Amino acid sequence: MDRIFSGVQPTGNLHLGNYLGAIRNWVRLQKDYDCIFCVVDLHAITVWQEPEVLRANTREVAGGMIAAGIDPKACILFNQSQVSAHAELAWIFNCVARLGWLNRMTQFKEKAGKHRENASSGLYVYPNLMAADILVYKATHVPVGDDQKQHLELCRDIAQKFNNDYKSDFFPLIEPIILGAASRVMSLRDGTKKMSKSDPSEYSRINMTDATDAIAQKIRKAKTDAEPLPGEPAGLDARPEAANLVGIYAALANMTAEDVCKRYAGAMFSKFKEELAELAVAVLAPIGAEMLHLKADEAYVDSILRNGAERARALAGPILREAQDIVGFVRV
Repeated sequence: MDRIFSGVQPTGNLHLGNYLGAIRNWVRLQKDYDCIFCVVDLHAITVWQEPEVLRANTREVAGGMIAAGIDPKACILFNQSQVSAHAELAWIFNCVARLGWLNRMTQFKEKAGKHRENASSGLYVYPNLMAADILVYKATHVPVGDDQKQHLELCRDIAQKFNNDYKSDFFPLIEPIILGAASRVMSLRDGTKKMSKSDPSEYSRINMTDATDAIAQKIRKAKTDAEPLPGEPAGLDARPEAANLVGIYAALANMTAEDVCKRYAGAMFSKFKEELAELAVAVLAPIGAEMLHLKADEAYVDSILRNGAERARALAGPILREAQDIVGFVRV
């Protein structure tokens, strides 16, 4: 069976964008693939994290994944720092990847901003660790959104260069799985910006642990425009807030944007948002309730992560050792 690897940062406050953009798709993929899902706490510390907050966020994200439908028996779920093979293979890849490749990575430029010289070296070589995350399991596929395509291309470059340098075909060339509707969920207050927990306005996002009243209120207060819904998605091209809400409805209802536009053609957003609020509450409220239940049961979440790490180490260990043999390391 083809193998998928994917990870999510333990940044806390999981929101609708995390759910529709990644986690919901993983739930579907676990039925058809050998899936490995990881809370990437090594990636998280490329920028400063308060230790206690990092621990809490790691458990919260793991709990959110379970609450959303990730089955720890059907797939592997663990936190990255508990499988040292990730870091060990990442060092090999630090010596395979070229500086010119890393200099082209746009995400480092965005995260470092104007203070590039003060950024951690970990943030700079972050893509090499991401490649190690995937290739230490010889994963064949990675679900990606638009903002991760460049990292996947670098992963393929690293695998190909390793294979060429050592005259082997050891690492596979990863294939992307392009995520579907609403893979990029935008702010409820500004349809040109991605939904984010760092936005100062609570009304910009729906948190996965929001109460039902809060979910409905945020949908009702979401920014739109005065025009009715068009009969086809092309009519949303210059209407980012309207397009965002249509995309959210389509994803939550497992419909296409075309179908949503046909159903609500000519309707005003006051009516559409009421029905979207009902749909959002129906889908998200049970997940949020289970997340709160799991948050109160740290021992259970830790047991899932511990078991997942053991299974992950059993897969990654032999692959890492073979890579080390290929490189020429002496194992005694």
